[in-house]
Amino acid sequence: MTNRILSKHIGTIAVGSGLIGASIYLLMINVTLAHIEAVSGHVPFDMRPFGYGSTEAATLLEALGVEGRAYYLSRQIALDTLYPAMLTLALVATICWFGQRMSNRKLVRFGIALSVGAALFDYVENLGIVAMIWSWPEVSVPLVYATSTATILKSALTTVAVLLTLLVGFSWTRLSEADVRP
Repeated sequence: MTNRILSKHIGTIAVGSGLIGASIYLLMINVTLAHIEAVSGHVPFDMRPFGYGSTEAATLLEALGVEGRAYYLSRQIALDTLYPAMLTLALVATICWFGQRMSNRKLVRFGIALSVGAALFDYVENLGIVAMIWSWPEVSVPLVYATSTATILKSALTTVAVLLTLLVGFSWTRLSEADVRP
């Protein structure tokens, strides 16, 4: 496969997974997470980038009630199982696509590692939320602490991975402009 064909495939994957990931994100923000907040009157775990304590977790879980907790598991967690994979695929493909022309591949490898790390912590967060819901009303403080830590790390790594993807894209633009100049 030539570099040009490979580049086209990577670009297609970046755009396709980005559109799927963005669609899932919009569905979560506007439907499932909005419903969870409306039912409980509290911000869902997924939307607390600075974490939460055991009292906040218990308050949310109590306010959700049986139906709200079931909704969290069946709708939000279901969507949030697809979203990290799509976001990571979009970020990694975009970084690889734009990073092809970069002579220093360290930034590309770092961006890939951050993207994968963000997804892993998102999945750990999801497992923690599931465990908290299943164990309700006997939620352990270490479980809440571990899940909250995963939420914080997911949020931080996602932010840095997206910023790094933008930086690689900016670098690609600068390299492209340099190629066009006489």
